[in-house]
Amino acid sequence: MPADNEMTIDEPSKYLKKLRPRYLAPDRAEKGRLLTEMALVTRLHRKSLVRLLNQHSLERPRRVNRRSRHYGLAVEQAVAIVWESVDYLCAEWLQSALLPTAQHLARFGELQLTPDLEAQLAQISVSTLQRLLGRLPRPPSRLPQKGPEQANRLCQAVPMRRLPWETVEPGHCEVELVHHAGGSTAGEYGHTLQLIDVATGWSERSQRAMEAGFRQIRARLPFLIRELHPDNRSEFFNTHLVRFFGEAITGLTLSRSRPYHKNDNRFVEQKNATLVRAYLGHLRLETAEQVAQLNALYDQMWIYYNLFQPVLHLAEKRRLEGKLRRIWDQAQTPYQRLLATGVLDPTPASSWRGAMSRSILVGYVKRSIGSWPACGRAVSPRSREPKPWQPKGGTASAPVTFPTEGIAFRILGPR
Repeated sequence: MPADNEMTIDEPSKYLKKLRPRYLAPDRAEKGRLLTEMALVTRLHRKSLVRLLNQHSLERPRRVNRRSRHYGLAVEQAVAIVWESVDYLCAEWLQSALLPTAQHLARFGELQLTPDLEAQLAQISVSTLQRLLGRLPRPPSRLPQKGPEQANRLCQAVPMRRLPWETVEPGHCEVELVHHAGGSTAGEYGHTLQLIDVATGWSERSQRAMEAGFRQIRARLPFLIRELHPDNRSEFFNTHLVRFFGEAITGLTLSRSRPYHKNDNRFVEQKNATLVRAYLGHLRLETAEQVAQLNALYDQMWIYYNLFQPVLHLAEKRRLEGKLRRIWDQAQTPYQRLLATGVLDPTPASSWRGAMSRSILVGYVKRSIGSWPACGRAVSPRSREPKPWQPKGGTASAPVTFPTEGIAFRILGPR
């Protein structure tokens, strides 16, 4: 490596290119002065400088004759055997272990060593090893790898798209699975299956297993499911669930969001925050009692949010002077929007009107349950084992249960 006051191998050529037009001038005395200066700067002889400056070009010529191969096939085969035996080390680590390992393998008959081969293995450089290892086959992976042909094949036949916000027909639904793992996916824990209808804002939630949850939601929905739009995860696209979709839901269309585009499921992602995380936060729910209490809570929320809670719907988008302006329609409950479509059967409509007449709304705070952290268990991010939640500056409180009566309203008489 050149010192700070020395030129690199390419800098003399750059310097001579700058001074060559002045050297080719007809003034002989100027040529002599330039040769003296260039000899002092480049430390080349004057005759060498004259030959260089009179050439057609100052570019360094390429090597015409390639160097002969110093390390033959025997060295390459020996390196491949040693490389495999030491678990495919890099060239820097392999160089020091190359000859001792080859001698050790030769004692057990795994490798044939000759004096010439030993001498070559002892003097081979790191750069030569890097080039040689680059020509060898790629080492196999320790674990089976998923290639493009082994990805989720069930997803390949499902088109990717976004459900348009201007959808007016009920039944085009986004679906999502919310994990209640508390920051650690170790062990078993509860999930919430949530479904949102894009046209009406109708929401459904279930804490049951995937097929049982879909059966419960489908039995309670007042309209047919025409399209399901989940993300790309395997809990939705597996052989069992895809078979269930084809057998249990007639005329269903499956679509999916684009990979790593979370906003493709924007409606259900928003409801995950307002209807699930706002109540439960990121606590861990792992017992059957907690799941039963949460299902009872979802039964209350189903009536309250679908029959009493107004929602806005995007009506129009306008771009004015480079700015996008969104115009929303009048707030209506999902029940009112569903009535306006004309697809609601008279029987469930009359039963819901009876439930609404028997319900008395009381004070409702959305985040009341989210402020009860003792209902679940938090998990330390450094530990895979869940530990009881403990408030700041206090002691762990005893577990409490989800209240299932009187949260959103009271039911007067039989439901």
